[in-house]
Amino acid sequence: MNGTLLLRIAVAIILLTHSIFGIFDNGINDFGNLYLNQIGFAPFGVFIAWSIKVSHIIAAILLVLNKYIKLAGFVTIFVLLMGIILVHFQEGWFVVGGGRNGVEYNFLLIIVLLAIMYPDGYKKV
Repeated sequence: MNGTLLLRIAVAIILLTHSIFGIFDNGINDFGNLYLNQIGFAPFGVFIAWSIKVSHIIAAILLVLNKYIKLAGFVTIFVLLMGIILVHFQEGWFVVGGGRNGVEYNFLLIIVLLAIMYPDGYKKV
């Protein structure tokens, strides 16, 4: 078994569930209209929100298939970093407990994605 298989499956499940529920409960459109458009991305907020979720779905599939792992990782890390900057940083560190909606969850996903992308560490070529 590939050493990153369990991590790839876990991250894929997180990305898929985070995306698919938003498709069916209008969460993606709401995020685009009610948040992204309001903070200056109008009129592209809904397009950006859908792009984020589609990128998560594609990344999840690629992680499960163990294909284009670095590309999927870099795109997802970019999205997570932008989420930290635009949404979570102002809420602090904690997602629950000592705070609400903070950066800790995105931070963990970024570190796990880096571990998946570089299972043997970073090697200078």
